Amino acid sequence: MTDGTDTLLRPARAGDGAALFEVTRRSVAGLATDHYSPEQIAGWMGSRTPAYYEDIIARGNVVVAERAGAVVAFVDAEPGEVTRLFLLPETAGAGLGRRLLEIGVEKARLGHDGPIKVESTVNAQGFYQRHGFRPVGRGYFSHGLGGDPIEIVHMER
Repeated sequence: MTDGTDTLLRPARAGDGAALFEVTRRSVAGLATDHYSPEQIAGWMGSRTPAYYEDIIARGNVVVAERAGAVVAFVDAEPGEVTRLFLLPETAGAGLGRRLLEIGVEKARLGHDGPIKVESTVNAQGFYQRHGFRPVGRGYFSHGLGGDPIEIVHMER
C-alpha cells in the first residue's frame, strides 16, 4: 500500500534487519542530539546488531516505509504498546511518522482493550502529544539492548 506519495508501506520481511538497524542509528544521531548527551547517543545502539532487528521482524508486527527501494522508517507494536517508531531525519516532519504511528496503534489494539502505551524519547514527546498521547511518568528505555540509560517519557492514550 502507498501513503499517497512515493512511499510504499509494507510489512517488514526477512532481510530488512540491516535497514532497520541503520534507520534507528541515523534517526537517533540526527533527531535526538538536542535532548541526550553525546555519550548517550554514542551508546544508544548498545549491542544491537542487524540480527537483533531480524528477530523483531520475525514476530510479524513491523511495518516499514520504503522510498525508491530503500527503507526510510518503521514502526513496531505489540498488544497495548507501540514499541518502536523511527524515521530517517530527512523524512521527519512530512506526515510519515503520523501515518506509521496510526499503523502502530492499530496493531497495538489487536487483542488489547486498554490504553495504548509508548515509551517516548524526550525529543519525541511533543510528536506523541500532538497525536493524542499524554505523559504519565518518566523512566528509562526498556526495549532492546542499550548502553547508558536513556531517559524516556511514559505516555498513553
